[in-house]
Amino acid sequence: MSEHPVLRKELSLLNVYTIATGTTLSAGFFLLPGIAFREAGPAVVLSYLIAAVPLVPAMFSIAELATAMPRAGGAYYFLDRSLGPLVGTIGGLGTWLSLNFKTAFALIGMGAYLGIFWPELPAVPVAMGLAVLFGFLNLFGARKSGKFQVVMVLVLLVILAAFLGWGLPEVQPSHFDGFFAHGTVALFSTAGLVYVSYVGVTNIASVAEEIRDPERNLPLGIFLAIGTALVVYGLGTYVIVGLLPGPELAQSLTPVAGAADVLLGTPGKGIVTIAALLAFASVANAGILSASRYPLAMSRDHLIPRHFARITTRGAPVFGILVTVAAILVFVSCLDITRIVKLASAFQLLMFSLLCVAVIVMRESGLESYDPGFRSPFYPWMQVFGAFAPLVLIVEMGIFPILFSLSLIALGTVWYLAYARSRVIRSGAIYHLFARLGEQRYAGLDTELRSILKEKGVREEDSFDEVVARAEVIDLPDFSTFEDIVQQASNALGPKVQTLPETLARDFLKGSRIGATPVSHGAALPHTRIAGLAQSELVLVRCREGRYVEVPGPSGGLTRTGPVHAFFFIVSPNENPGQHLRILAQIAGRVDESDFLEEWLAAADDQELKENLLRDERFLSIKLKASTASSALVGRTLREVAMPEGCLVALIRRGSETLVPQGNTKLHENDRLTLIGDAKGIRRLQDQYVNGSPAIS
Repeated sequence: MSEHPVLRKELSLLNVYTIATGTTLSAGFFLLPGIAFREAGPAVVLSYLIAAVPLVPAMFSIAELATAMPRAGGAYYFLDRSLGPLVGTIGGLGTWLSLNFKTAFALIGMGAYLGIFWPELPAVPVAMGLAVLFGFLNLFGARKSGKFQVVMVLVLLVILAAFLGWGLPEVQPSHFDGFFAHGTVALFSTAGLVYVSYVGVTNIASVAEEIRDPERNLPLGIFLAIGTALVVYGLGTYVIVGLLPGPELAQSLTPVAGAADVLLGTPGKGIVTIAALLAFASVANAGILSASRYPLAMSRDHLIPRHFARITTRGAPVFGILVTVAAILVFVSCLDITRIVKLASAFQLLMFSLLCVAVIVMRESGLESYDPGFRSPFYPWMQVFGAFAPLVLIVEMGIFPILFSLSLIALGTVWYLAYARSRVIRSGAIYHLFARLGEQRYAGLDTELRSILKEKGVREEDSFDEVVARAEVIDLPDFSTFEDIVQQASNALGPKVQTLPETLARDFLKGSRIGATPVSHGAALPHTRIAGLAQSELVLVRCREGRYVEVPGPSGGLTRTGPVHAFFFIVSPNENPGQHLRILAQIAGRVDESDFLEEWLAAADDQELKENLLRDERFLSIKLKASTASSALVGRTLREVAMPEGCLVALIRRGSETLVPQGNTKLHENDRLTLIGDAKGIRRLQDQYVNGSPAIS
């Protein structure tokens, strides 16, 4: 939220993939197969695959929620904004604890594998020391931690690939005799036990605020990580069961090392042990990274003390990291390993069920500002299945995990009622759902989602730059009332959108008088939507003298605000509200920049006014001059100019006239061209016609 510092966007797709993969391929593979084999026998291979089934709807749901709301806190933030702060408090505290359990589990596993090299090392003190070490690393920020993660996970994957390649041909089929000897109940209860193996793949959502281009990189990173996990767990457990004798496997806390010993002897055991240590280190590092964002997010929302919202100059939530490490130290020293696994799995299953419900609530709320970059397929049946399937696994896990989950719900409820309720004024999207039945509606969530839209910007399919390029410009030299300006803009837009100007003017004026027209920083954005419109249209109005706009006052009635020097009249298709809001948000984001108004008033012509709105990395302005690289364009028609895919000449300034070019438009010396397109293509054009690099083929 705006009053809090925003975390730096430092994480790339590779970072997303390695964090998600690293939190997945650790204890679930290197430590858990022996414990799980004890429960299910050879059918443990199938248990791992069954465990992934309820993850699929959760994975799709989290990807949708995270691309709509890329904020720190992951599951907490999504549940809070969809189901309200009470459920958010329960989900935030519970998920934070579950992540800490999983991290503690990994650290214990790391201690167990270190015991292969140094048997005299006590596992628990070693695990506690490692927790402190990774906590210290996270204090340097996500970028440093993320680089460390990339190196560890890539080395890990190379070793695992070699293990599977050597191991598959050596599997003993006899080890799978009596495949279902432990029964179907054990098969499903073990699936609940090993479910913790997968949950790390979605915990990347807790650092969504720090991901560059989250609408692309977050879902893609999640899908790549889950694909990797399925291959490793499916084939890896098959190899482990096929190489190790059953009695030995059932008692082993280092099953992969044992299988490698059978396969390659001591050298293989040593290499796999190194891989295990890398895996546990990666999940511990990423676990602290993810878990520490939950106190940060909850503190921003006043659910826990404000100290946890503090961020260091390196971009690290210092108090969130410290309290996370402290909790992990307690869990490592006090709980046995099997119980840790079941506790972590049980509450994560419950959270994933609620996150599927959250998607349904957000979609059905009617919030047009809910605008995910990725939408879950098979809605709502995917989410309905995802809401109920995890509950089945929880029941199969036994009474203790159930009681633990209920205890966390009770703890979150008590904390919310005793501390948080009096400090929060927001409600979740569920109240927007109730609004359709005539109940309460909370406008703050819509405002918050619109601010997120502003931050995310437009998408490739929005053609924002083309909308700006073809916009009509009205430059007002003399005094006009707001009503006059509205009428002039409506007259310009009417023929483009095939609507009577009087109808447009009425809609624009109505929007301003009910408070639907954003007015800030010397700019106003009157807007409306029309059914059946093919594309968005825009009219720019510059008022050097400034005009005042009537908007709803704080005590009722209308009040004047301004002066306004820039009016952006926007008409968009009614069928695409998301695109309409993204265009509004993009313009609003530019208006909020400190240099906007000065550059707007100083613009020499229509072309410069439009360029003031275009995205820096997606447009290029070139003056065609003799003895420069750009002179190669003089005398050629646009049809003769080779352009990178997705790039075009949008505007030509020739003397005092701004032209909208056609294919047969011939370029003249001293023409000023405005080129728009994708960032890569624009860079190529700059290299050729500004920097003088070799020609584009």
